[in-house]
Amino acid sequence: MNPIIIKKIAAIVGPGFCTTRREDLHCYSFDGAGKIFLPEAVAFPAATTEVAAIMRLASEYGFPVVPRGAGTGMTGGSVPARGGLVLALSRMNRIVEIDAANQIAIVEPGVITGDLQKAVRQFGLFYPPDPASLKFCTIGGNAAECAGGPSAVKYGVTKDFVIGLEAVLASGDIVTAGTRTEKGVTGYDLTRLFIGSEGTLGIITRLILRLLPLPEHKETFLVTSTSLARTTALVAKILNSNIRPCTLEYMDRTAIRVVTDRLSAPPPPGTEALLLIELDGDRQTVDHQTVRLKTLLAAEPDCRCHHAASQAEVDELWQARRSISPATFNLSPHKISEDVAVPRTRIPDLVAFTEQLSAELGLTILTFGHAGDGNIHVNIMLDKDDPEQLRRGESAKDRLFRQAIALGGTLSGEHGIGLSKAPFLSLELNEATIKLMQDLKHLLDPQNILNPGKIFPQKNA
Repeated sequence: MNPIIIKKIAAIVGPGFCTTRREDLHCYSFDGAGKIFLPEAVAFPAATTEVAAIMRLASEYGFPVVPRGAGTGMTGGSVPARGGLVLALSRMNRIVEIDAANQIAIVEPGVITGDLQKAVRQFGLFYPPDPASLKFCTIGGNAAECAGGPSAVKYGVTKDFVIGLEAVLASGDIVTAGTRTEKGVTGYDLTRLFIGSEGTLGIITRLILRLLPLPEHKETFLVTSTSLARTTALVAKILNSNIRPCTLEYMDRTAIRVVTDRLSAPPPPGTEALLLIELDGDRQTVDHQTVRLKTLLAAEPDCRCHHAASQAEVDELWQARRSISPATFNLSPHKISEDVAVPRTRIPDLVAFTEQLSAELGLTILTFGHAGDGNIHVNIMLDKDDPEQLRRGESAKDRLFRQAIALGGTLSGEHGIGLSKAPFLSLELNEATIKLMQDLKHLLDPQNILNPGKIFPQKNA
């Protein structure tokens, strides 16, 4: 990108909103995956028209453009793998409208997920997707990765709540998809095409979101067990017993250990795993489900059920749960953080496999996550500066992916493919499917300037 291009970008976004300072570039060179690629410039557009003007410029000069939210992704999806321009969407952060009567919100991509949840709560509504980084991740980033979270077991993931959007194509054309109505079948479902596309097909500049009535009541339970196998098997048993939790989270003994200091009442000695379960709805339904849950758990050997007595206790449990990922660095300086998903009945097999991998490779491997929908986070702890540990860690990752697919699962439950999972795409998708996706990419982005190098294996990029 030569100085002429930089000046033209600066003219579009305004003085002070385009930078090439090296210290600024470093701030936009990485995400949660830890891979570092320095962009040549960073721009901060404030409107769809500015995004469109930049994309017309990119099409003319052929430089890469990488849209970016808060950079909380875990697979390298928002890093500028081939240089070029990072388009930071933090200025496009308006909640344009909350239509309480029709239970929708219209937002720009830079809106913080947690801020939206607070805003709609004032209208007696809620936006269910709740990734662990909700206090700082953005709606646009959530849409690009199709983020989930603990509530997905009952309510679904981001794609289930985006009913329409506006996006800018590589050409600079502005397209709209979906509607603000519950029903709408006018043409192809382009909304779903853009959700989860990781900024490779277009840059989302506005979203129409479905909201739900705020549940009247909620109860929280902590289930501890001295048996890892029984705990993981219990997940499917709960869901097949006419119990519908809004949260069903799982932690193994190592995950518990790294957050024990955040709990005023740590789990009893010998605890091998725990489940964090929440029920919500009207009070009568929740009371009925509570009785059913407690009856089921009372018959389970090796299990103890604690019913949270206060909001402070609930907040403490959630603080511990959301602290697992950063707390793992107390075990090792680095980690390979993966999220696979398997059918719920195969969770025990997946967890048993990770235990076997850990013993065989001599690495600490912990599992936790959204057991209710089979989405398990697997953290492989290691020192990447030790070549032998790194080799074993990469071997563990490869074998984990192959096992997840063998169990009828998927490479990614909510983190996307990005850079880190791209080499493994063919484990899950056949050649014809990958070619169709690449053809769609080429149709919408013939010069391959939108977030190039992502999703597809490098040899097929």
